Amino acid sequence: MKRYHMQKAEREITDREKIRGILREGKYATVALCRDNEPYVVTLSYGYDEKKNALYFHTALKGLKLRVIRNNQRGCGTVIEDRGYRMGRCSHAYRSVVFWGSMHVIEDRSEKKHAMDILFEHLEENPAPIKGRTLSKEEAYDNLGVLRFDIEEITGKQGQ
Repeated sequence: MKRYHMQKAEREITDREKIRGILREGKYATVALCRDNEPYVVTLSYGYDEKKNALYFHTALKGLKLRVIRNNQRGCGTVIEDRGYRMGRCSHAYRSVVFWGSMHVIEDRSEKKHAMDILFEHLEENPAPIKGRTLSKEEAYDNLGVLRFDIEEITGKQGQ
């Protein structure tokens, strides 16, 4: 699919390290999915796996989100670094990325373990205690839904 050009080229972030930095610092992503020509948008906390260029999400084992993904894995999402509204200037300071790719439901226990390690490391200052409380038994992973969004294309933008 041909992407639109950035309307204000001076705001485009082309430095791949800056784009990865936005993903490293963000805590949640809004992901757009589609089923039968009906859009579905969901905001989820995530963990960024730089080696796989993917985002991991934890989720329930059933529900609309999973039905939509099983029908159509293609998606688009955004992560926004909000630097605040500039009062009296009618502007907003931000950096953001928009990414395109595919969302996958993870069934394999070893990948679920990897995903949760990525998530806890990304979101928690000290992940060991919460991981010990929530995932101390191997069977806990069987009751946990995990999604992986494989990023195929990404753009960045900044303002003020």
